[in-house]
Amino acid sequence: MKHRNRKTRGNKTNYRKVVIMAVLFGALLIGGSITAFSNFGGQNNSSSSDPADIQQLISNLTTPVIPGAKAIGEDNAPINIIEFGDYQCPFCARFNQETKDELVSKYVDTGIVRFGFKDLVINDLPKDKLSTLGAEASYCAAEQDKYWDYHDEVYRNSRGENTGWISNDSLVGFANNINMTNITQFTDCLDSHKYNQLVVQNDIFAKNLGLGSTPTFLVLKENSTKIAAVEGAQPINVFDDVIAQYLNNTL
Repeated sequence: MKHRNRKTRGNKTNYRKVVIMAVLFGALLIGGSITAFSNFGGQNNSSSSDPADIQQLISNLTTPVIPGAKAIGEDNAPINIIEFGDYQCPFCARFNQETKDELVSKYVDTGIVRFGFKDLVINDLPKDKLSTLGAEASYCAAEQDKYWDYHDEVYRNSRGENTGWISNDSLVGFANNINMTNITQFTDCLDSHKYNQLVVQNDIFAKNLGLGSTPTFLVLKENSTKIAAVEGAQPINVFDDVIAQYLNNTL
């Protein structure tokens, strides 16, 4: 199944396909038709209509993993976008290199969107778990308020899935590239696998939501229980459309 997901993301036609979920915790909207979506929420039972359950899910989505890894943008921005990604995912790197800066300039810097990132690990191999290692490194960087600098640096250096480009040495090199204040602290953090269980918990949370491919972006508006999901390394016009629907109250 994992291999099939990768092939789908690599297909040019499917790369441009957008999956938008208008979710009232039980409905999936694809191309204008609504079908049951029982996987959303998984073991967390997010299909519940209980307002407390809904608010807890929204809180889990919008709360930073650790304080140093908070979303970028104004705290009172009306729309949240949360990317679920894997540091070895080439399509996550494509989004980061081709679309993220424009999204930030157009919507984050103008106070419309808060943009966050959570881990969805799909490219680990049993022998090395390098996607997890990359995620651990991002939180080591967050200890020194370098989370987003480090996040972007990893994706700038992306060399695809399971090609060996992620290693302890390369991750320390990325820290040097962004002038990490205390390299010894970063290295000790990385070597200790201090954030391993945190990454595992992030991954379980994502998979319990029914997410299975990267990148996937969950988009939600303040005081709304609707969540839109954009799947794949989509261009800016796709985000333009979803954000406009929220702002115009048509989603």
